[in-house]
Amino acid sequence: MNFRIQHARTSRRHLRLAVLPILLACGAAFASAPPPDMNLQSAQEAISNAERVEAASLAPVELGEARSKLSSAQDAVREKKMTEAARLADEARACAELAAARTGAIKANAVNADIKRSTATLVDEMQRKTGDTK
Repeated sequence: MNFRIQHARTSRRHLRLAVLPILLACGAAFASAPPPDMNLQSAQEAISNAERVEAASLAPVELGEARSKLSSAQDAVREKKMTEAARLADEARACAELAAARTGAIKANAVNADIKRSTATLVDEMQRKTGDTK
């Protein structure tokens, strides 16, 4: 029985010794993460697209948040916080895409309202010419 207990202790000790280098390697991998160049570029492109579709006037809050997060991501790169920079860049891209989508929705609603007004005007004209009332 003592042999089993001693064997279990030895096995746990070996396991701990084997896990330690793996954890150190993972920590080093995270600490030396590559710069999030693609994330930053995607965020910048999304912001440019949102600006092109006039999000600055129709979705200024979302676009402002995207710009702020991109700036924070660039600061994180300068501070060598690559994981945080990648996360912030991804959030900036998402905010910019939201701004562009909101802008598209606002424009579509405006077009829809204009079409409804035009249709109502045509209906009124047709009723006046035929003498029908609602």
